[in-house]
Amino acid sequence: MTVHDVVGIGVGPFNLGLAALLDDAPADFDAKFLEQQPEFNWHEGMLIEGATLEVPFLADLVTMVDPTNPYSYLNYLAAQNRLYEFYFYEEFFIPRREYNDYCRWVVDQLPSLTFDSRVTDIRTEDDHFVVETVDPGTGQRESYAAEHVVMGSGTQRYVPEQFEDSLGGDVFHSASYLHNREDCLDADSVTVVGSGQSAAEVFRDLVERQEDHTFSLDWITRSRGFFQMADAKLGHMIYTPDYTEYFYDLDQGTKDELLAGQDLLYKGIDKHTSAKVYDALYERSIGDDEPDVGLLAATEVTDIGRTDRGGDRYQLICEQWQQDERFLHESEVVVLATGYSRVDPPFLTPIEDRIRRDDDDRLRITEDFRLETALPGEIFVQNAELHTHGLNAPDLGLGPYRNANIVNWLADEQLYDASRADTFQSFSVEEFVAERGAEPLSESTPWPGDDD
Repeated sequence: MTVHDVVGIGVGPFNLGLAALLDDAPADFDAKFLEQQPEFNWHEGMLIEGATLEVPFLADLVTMVDPTNPYSYLNYLAAQNRLYEFYFYEEFFIPRREYNDYCRWVVDQLPSLTFDSRVTDIRTEDDHFVVETVDPGTGQRESYAAEHVVMGSGTQRYVPEQFEDSLGGDVFHSASYLHNREDCLDADSVTVVGSGQSAAEVFRDLVERQEDHTFSLDWITRSRGFFQMADAKLGHMIYTPDYTEYFYDLDQGTKDELLAGQDLLYKGIDKHTSAKVYDALYERSIGDDEPDVGLLAATEVTDIGRTDRGGDRYQLICEQWQQDERFLHESEVVVLATGYSRVDPPFLTPIEDRIRRDDDDRLRITEDFRLETALPGEIFVQNAELHTHGLNAPDLGLGPYRNANIVNWLADEQLYDASRADTFQSFSVEEFVAERGAEPLSESTPWPGDDD
């Protein structure tokens, strides 16, 4: 069996970016990337017309560490003869559907990717890993040997346990919205549950189509409001390698406390979507018109069930937690925009006893994105390090930085520049003191004018 230098598990944007950097690196790598889906599609059920990326187009697969890489977004535009079209588009935030098309363009050029390969187990044999796969369609099994593994298997749809019995048919997760949109448009009532970006995009799409149909539309969230994501140029400087390094060096208690208060830095609604929703509602309310729409915040949906009267309608038990009041709400279709969660993939089970965890049973991860293990090779992680590296972990713009670190480690030399960013903000006291000529203080440092 050929022992690959590295095997990647999952082909999302992060591992796809790694495959692109490895393919164009000034060194030879024998890499293999395995994906259980039959083809690449990034959140296919949410590729809604008018939805854009929440990061600028420069946050493509490679540009932030290798601007001349042939797999850049600008090179994709050139290959599609769309450079002038993009030039006159005059937007930093590109359509999500185009980002998906760009990624598929990269996929078509990389021979290291294998689809229809679901990883079932990872085990060790002698001094290397053996990755076992199965074809979900045919059941055919394969084995791949690797010195190192990169785990990029992504997140899973999160549905609260009390809703699971109602899933199916007209109650579905927002991740499959486009596959169920016609059912929404044909219904007499639709309710969106949740308050993040996905909920806002679904609501925007429905409210813009509502005039041509007859459904009523409601949006309920347990959050305190339909808040916009914190969005300011000065604030964006935390999306840098500098902040990642600063956050990693903090003690874990401080990290957990920080993360708990940073929701609106990455979980709110982007300003473009928020504005489009409001503008659509405003246009619909001109004159004596009133949109058949209801929005309610600070309200948790605690359960969903069929109505007692039968038929294809659901009752939502709702609790407004600020007023401590409960009520029933009926809807024919319910869209659960309840987010995503990360769970440890089952294929780690055979080597679980050699993976180190913290006191809260979370993976222990090194600064250069490796699991702490007692294994013959290294297991790198993609977007599994929120608790150790900070809110930057899911950010597309920092994917190339993480991948550059991984490639440099594999090559044992600096093939790509993974240095810290040159921004205006300092994060650590040590850095500020060194750059601005300040003086560190300790308890023994005398205070000017203090006679003691």
